[in-house]
Amino acid sequence: MARRALLVEDDASIATVITAALEAEAFTVDRCDSIAGRDRLIAAGSYDVMLTDVVLTDGDGIASLADVHTAHPDMPVIVLSAQNTLDTAVRASDTGAFEYFPKPFDLEELVRAACQAADARGGASAGEEQPGEALPLIGRSQVMQDVYRMITRVLRNDLTVLVLGESGTGKELVAEAIHQLGARKTGPFVALNTAAIPRELIESELFGHEKGAFTGAVARSIGKFEQAHGGTLFLDEIGDMPPEAQTRLLRALQSGKIRRVGGRDEIAVDVRIIAATNRDLAPMIAAGAFREDLFYRLNVVPIQLPPLRERQGDVEPLVRHFLRQAVAEGLPSRTLSKETIALLEQQPWRGNVRELRNLVFRAVLFSRDERIEAGQVRQLLSDVQAADAGAVDFGSALSAWLGAAQPAPGALYDEALAAFEKPLFEHALRATGGNQLRAAQLLGINRNTLRKRLDDLAIDPDRFNHRG
Repeated sequence: MARRALLVEDDASIATVITAALEAEAFTVDRCDSIAGRDRLIAAGSYDVMLTDVVLTDGDGIASLADVHTAHPDMPVIVLSAQNTLDTAVRASDTGAFEYFPKPFDLEELVRAACQAADARGGASAGEEQPGEALPLIGRSQVMQDVYRMITRVLRNDLTVLVLGESGTGKELVAEAIHQLGARKTGPFVALNTAAIPRELIESELFGHEKGAFTGAVARSIGKFEQAHGGTLFLDEIGDMPPEAQTRLLRALQSGKIRRVGGRDEIAVDVRIIAATNRDLAPMIAAGAFREDLFYRLNVVPIQLPPLRERQGDVEPLVRHFLRQAVAEGLPSRTLSKETIALLEQQPWRGNVRELRNLVFRAVLFSRDERIEAGQVRQLLSDVQAADAGAVDFGSALSAWLGAAQPAPGALYDEALAAFEKPLFEHALRATGGNQLRAAQLLGINRNTLRKRLDDLAIDPDRFNHRG
């Protein structure tokens, strides 16, 4: 017996192509181009699957899907949309859609989903609330559609997510979107940049500590795991976590329990983990700098964020978003000429979305005219490039060191850190004439931390004392 499909699509050419593809898979297809037509056909008969566009001749195809799902809970719905935003993807998910396909879509994949939906005779449960204002994940490129679809797949579960991507691509925004649009949105969202915490304090930051656990622990402190209980813990730059902390993190993920530093009791915690890194973890695992078992614990659902150079069609909507942000932050209202947009779309954006945002804000700040012209932006880009040319390329220096060094197995992280940390501390001491207090202030670290690292790195601060 042929399966029945209802196709609600106001673009006749697209409807014809989808109909032919479904009929080739033994579907009988009824078509209409409006909400009113959809409702008449559903009232007159039953369907194994419905495929619907969002923008129809008489309204929003998503707005009434909750009512359709209530009246026909066993009919799966597939949403098609040219409004390729995260908000549209989430709305489709929240109204009980079996699947969401942004246009243009892969026809073979669409037909496969229709077959699966018809065979399953039911999709995900409908959400009770519509999401609020869309989160600032901007872009309608195909690569961003893949990101949106991955986000919607993890909203109704607690699977651990690993967000991968270069610096400045928006990894924390993805984590916030999963939290704020997901089942844990009423719980806390706690973020920790593991690269910004001194390695001797990372375990205390994660798990907390008891009074007297170490020098300076004058009172009990609650760690990020406990702070995030009932919500989401976002661990940024997870690739920079020291090995000893990786071991304790793995134990916490395996058991669902933590123990404060200096404490004896295990504490059960209910948190969803979202981790992120801009590093390639595979060579770190091979070198013993990152635990393979921890990687597999974190890499349950990977979400790869594309660099801006791979989604240059998104530059213009991003720019317009940043212009609105600038006004909200007290800067004057500005527009960009078409030539300026074209110039921005041609840039490599090594700093990705963050770099673009910074440039837009600078352009707004320094422009005296309502319209920002290409010449002004070209000058700002030139200034940035000149600054980059004079800066030390630490990435190249590290690559050169890695090519020449032969660290012992499992020692790559410590040896690389020491190789680059020691010159940094020596520079701070040289700049301050050996004054440890001022050197610590220059580095932005505690004086006791500086002293300990100087001992660990065998640096004699008296060598930099120029008082005679």
